[in-house]
Amino acid sequence: MRPGFLLTVCTVVLSFFFCPASEAQELRLVTFQLDVTPPIGSPLCEGFIPPASKIDDPLSARGIIILGVEQPIVLCAVDFVGIGNGGYDAWKEALASAAETIPSRVAVHVLHQHDAPACDLSEAELLAPYGIESKAFDVPFLRDVLKRLKLTVKAALPSARPFTHLGTGQATVDRVASNRRILGEDGKVKIVRYSSTVDPEAIAAPEGVIDPQLKLLSFWNGDTPLVSITYYATHPQSHYGKGAVSADFVGLARAVRDRAEPKLFHMHFNGAGGNLAAGKYNNGSQEARIELTERLAAGMEQAWTSTTRVPVAANDIEWRVEPVTLPLREPLQNLTALEDMLKNDKAHLLERIRAAKDLAYAKRVLAKQTIELSSLRLGQAVILNLPGEIFVEYQLAAQKMRPDRFICTAGYGDCGPGYIGTAIAYSEGGYETSWVSRTAPESEEILLAAIARLLK
Repeated sequence: MRPGFLLTVCTVVLSFFFCPASEAQELRLVTFQLDVTPPIGSPLCEGFIPPASKIDDPLSARGIIILGVEQPIVLCAVDFVGIGNGGYDAWKEALASAAETIPSRVAVHVLHQHDAPACDLSEAELLAPYGIESKAFDVPFLRDVLKRLKLTVKAALPSARPFTHLGTGQATVDRVASNRRILGEDGKVKIVRYSSTVDPEAIAAPEGVIDPQLKLLSFWNGDTPLVSITYYATHPQSHYGKGAVSADFVGLARAVRDRAEPKLFHMHFNGAGGNLAAGKYNNGSQEARIELTERLAAGMEQAWTSTTRVPVAANDIEWRVEPVTLPLREPLQNLTALEDMLKNDKAHLLERIRAAKDLAYAKRVLAKQTIELSSLRLGQAVILNLPGEIFVEYQLAAQKMRPDRFICTAGYGDCGPGYIGTAIAYSEGGYETSWVSRTAPESEEILLAAIARLLK
């Protein structure tokens, strides 16, 4: 054998084994979208409001798949009120299977509209023996969504397009978010400012702690924009609870951008808005919904026009995962009491549904099942994916940890934990931490440490 030929063969073989994959693979992007509007008669908000009697506007699941960096990475935003526990597992597994990746490289988040379905298959399984699962979930519809989701993603994979640049932009959103927890002089919650109010005192109170900035990430192929993803923290309710399915003002603002930039694929994520809502600026009227839509859409447009682009390569992209176990609130540690409430056919239906929600999450924690936080670094930008209805303070803390990064926070991942407050919030009272949080105050230390590791 000629020495030159042998040298060439050895060089090729060594290059195959030792050249970084990031240099060998082209970055590509896949987009997918699925209609997830429920049929008439389906429960909305897990049965806590009237079921669907009409469709005001459609619901969608929208996502992207990043190819060319180890295994594919999937980000998905869904117009549901919540996806949690076994339902969250099912969504991640369906997306991972279809995108040919693993569940730990998938992040699913809801936008938390209330005039929308929920998906918690663990809870539905607990309700089923008592014949009341259909009061909270349309399980056949949810199973069909998962089936169609897999087909949609598989069909989208061949349409992958290269991307070469990442864009970042931000804008201040005017008169949308306000803090729901108004404290009195004693340091306790004096007023809970819900998603809408006509109470003059609640309206007059300051906005409180919020993050007024809307962040925008965009993917480009040269000078051609492909995808725009926005992040903004607030509960997204205007008026709701009348049986009219709607993506509410966040979905309607996204639709405004769809029409304004029809060649762009638009996604929106709700930030860490567990203790935020539009209450200061929302009286629950149709006119208020229109105003909130216009203000949020204006922020999206301003963030888009302020966008700056930089080249991005595979070695600029890094996915990290931090599994955590969040300690249970004391009342949830008594599984017998929760099971007794679930079995009690004399109890109010919503009390039994609430017991099933608590029990589903408590069983997972006691079985040592973790919840995953994750981050996606894209050059100097970082997407931080957080679980539950998490308070805005966690989003603000992340930004303080890495002021040198452009941090976009998505809340409402696995919604099993419910509200996740700061440690002090549990002693302040209020709706979020006294009734619908399933985590203990010690969760703050665990979460902040996990976020710090993700951003390190």
